[in-house]
Amino acid sequence: MGCSRHVRFVSSGVKLPSASAPSPFPAPAPALLSAALPFAHIGRAIDAAARRLGACLPRVPVARADTAPPPPRRHGKDGGGAEERVLISEVAVRGKDGEPLERPELEAEAAAALRACRPNAALTVREVQEDVHRIVESGLFRSCMPVAVDTRDGIRLVFEVEPNQDFHGLVCEGANLLPSKFLEDAFCVRHGKIINIRHLDQVIKSVNGWYQERGLTGLVSYAEILSGGILRLEVSEAEVNNISIRFLDRKTGEPTLGKTQPETILRQLTTRKGQAYNRAQVKRDVETILTMGIMEDVTIIPQPVGDSSKVDLVMNLVERPSGGFSAGGGISSGITNGPLSGLIGSFAYSHRNVFGRNKKLNLSLERGQIDSIFRLNFTDPWIDGDNKRTSRTVMVQNSRTPGTLVHGGDHPDHGPITIGRVTAGLEYSRPFRPKWSGTLGLIFQHAGARDDKGNPAIRDFYNSQLTASGHDYDDTLLAKFESIYTDSGDHSSAMFVFSVEQGLPVLPEWLSFNRVTTRLRQGYEIGPARLLLSASGGHVEGNFPPHEAFAIGGTNSVRGYEEGAVGSGRSYAVGSGEVSCRMFGPLEGVVFGDYGSDLGSGPKVPGDPAGARGKPGSGYGYGVGVRVDSPLGPLRLEYAFNDRQARRFHFGVGYRN
Repeated sequence: MGCSRHVRFVSSGVKLPSASAPSPFPAPAPALLSAALPFAHIGRAIDAAARRLGACLPRVPVARADTAPPPPRRHGKDGGGAEERVLISEVAVRGKDGEPLERPELEAEAAAALRACRPNAALTVREVQEDVHRIVESGLFRSCMPVAVDTRDGIRLVFEVEPNQDFHGLVCEGANLLPSKFLEDAFCVRHGKIINIRHLDQVIKSVNGWYQERGLTGLVSYAEILSGGILRLEVSEAEVNNISIRFLDRKTGEPTLGKTQPETILRQLTTRKGQAYNRAQVKRDVETILTMGIMEDVTIIPQPVGDSSKVDLVMNLVERPSGGFSAGGGISSGITNGPLSGLIGSFAYSHRNVFGRNKKLNLSLERGQIDSIFRLNFTDPWIDGDNKRTSRTVMVQNSRTPGTLVHGGDHPDHGPITIGRVTAGLEYSRPFRPKWSGTLGLIFQHAGARDDKGNPAIRDFYNSQLTASGHDYDDTLLAKFESIYTDSGDHSSAMFVFSVEQGLPVLPEWLSFNRVTTRLRQGYEIGPARLLLSASGGHVEGNFPPHEAFAIGGTNSVRGYEEGAVGSGRSYAVGSGEVSCRMFGPLEGVVFGDYGSDLGSGPKVPGDPAGARGKPGSGYGYGVGVRVDSPLGPLRLEYAFNDRQARRFHFGVGYRN
């Protein structure tokens, strides 16, 4: 039979009895239909009919072969109260009017439900009552009345049944979230057939399960059969009435005044007033607030509102200290020689909740043997009035870094070259879609080279030029676009980064070039081991300073080579593969292989610094290493060989870029 379209859904604010209002807490497993829905009158009618049957049955002894009276049959655990038995000569099923049913199959269903009631059986009232229950519990009949008729052949027991109506339509009220097709699929094959309470019970359980699987608080709170074979279901869905914020003291747990503006928290929530209460959605909101970095603990507690189906959400927040000073150290990959090669110290001040609006202020200073970096960053993670979660970052930086990646090399009469940069920029970032985000920015850079005495230099000791303009400094205004895809926060998950930078020659002496870079990574689980494949590449076109060339080789490039020792070019490509396996505790072992090439573009860099230093332009390395998890990230110690039979140790903090 094809599906019927006689299914009507109505969304209405039906006020339900307090006993039927759903709890805002996870609902228990659906109860039996007789306990959860208003069909209890059937059970009461059965009990009343059984009492009437007991009153009308004649008290006659059961015919037996011997003349001795049979021992009384008792029931109950305490053995009290004997029940009399009555011999039944005939058992029949009829309609409510005593006539045969129009549908013989219904009569057969009722007869098949009988267990104790058989012709020529001696029955008690309790056994008849149990069979009446069995007929009704078959789900096809709305009532069953046992009638005892005294005939000349003996007692005739007739079960007068009233079948349910044929199903002709459905009215569902209050199901604002439940798809109409869900119930259409459940009832379409039943159109024109007799309503089966057992089937209805299964549908109600499946509806309740639909809400539970999606973290929603909703259930079928009432069901009835209307005239004309129309089923009416009332669904109660918990609705968010109000959301309030309460700050708690970190030490005592008592309510206190918070520093964060309430609207800063509320705008992070996807749960809104008037929406259905969704436990999964509330859990995601808790995680979102924690990622803001200004809360130490977040809990959301639902509280019922009177006798309605609404809930109030109370958000308990424990704030973290908003700011402070820190100091530490690290390693610079630009310096590879000397007893303290690459060691740097750092000092920083940060405030993670400026004005109580989740704005971030970071001020840091890093100082090493040669390099130094001063940074000032101010970030607004979500601009006021924007509904796309756009963030804004203002950045100022003054740095001096070693030029050894491109212009390195030993020379008895010259010290190392350093590159000084003064940078200021403005960037806007926002998510495009799940797992995708993008950044637009405008950055101004004033950069030049200095010798070991701190004097400006335009050529190195190989007579290779150090600036693109031929002046002491190059000025560049860069327009930047970057798009990032991340599958998850795990390092071995898929990741793709595409970046474009365009130099804008607003003034004639400002540089104009275009730089495109891309990085991708993909991890695979292979039994207890993990395979991680990564690749990166890029190209620069236009007039650019040599120190902006792509440097190949080193801890985060081709291991087995010093930093930048493979080459430097306008173009590059680097590929890497590594297999890691947990050894014990936080210790992890790794086997790796890397390959990198400047794609023949080394001579195209102004001054050809790679050719002047005899760099090969391509090379590979392989080796083994160990990693240890730490609060700073994984500590990496690796021993690598390269294709020129050289070997070296590499030490790094954090994952490879």
